[in-house]
Amino acid sequence: QVQLVESGGGLVQAGGSLRLSCAASPRFFSLNAMGWYRQPPGKQRELVATITPGGYTNYADSVKGRFTISRDNAKKTVYLQMNSLKPEDTAVYYCKARGSDVARPYSEYDAWGQGTQVTVSS
Repeated sequence: QVQLVESGGGLVQAGGSLRLSCAASPRFFSLNAMGWYRQPPGKQRELVATITPGGYTNYADSVKGRFTISRDNAKKTVYLQMNSLKPEDTAVYYCKARGSDVARPYSEYDAWGQGTQVTVSS
């Protein structure tokens, strides 16, 4: 299966900013919607934001106005700019992409990254 590689997580103080990146493997033949999800400690994974190839975005209410998702289709990369971070944003952040592999170009599936830790201290 094709891979997604996340980067950019870390420790930041409340009110600070971080930028996450997620690069899709060149083996992706097509990339449809891409997005970010997060799993806070002891809780279920939840949607943060998604973006279509054409740039249509969707955000969880908890991050609207603070987070911005974007993508570079040529680089097969999706970003998450996180501003005004709060302690409750602490979670493992996962990248997700729907696409197809070059070996099976017309068979789409969902791929997940390995996750990157974001910790916001108060």
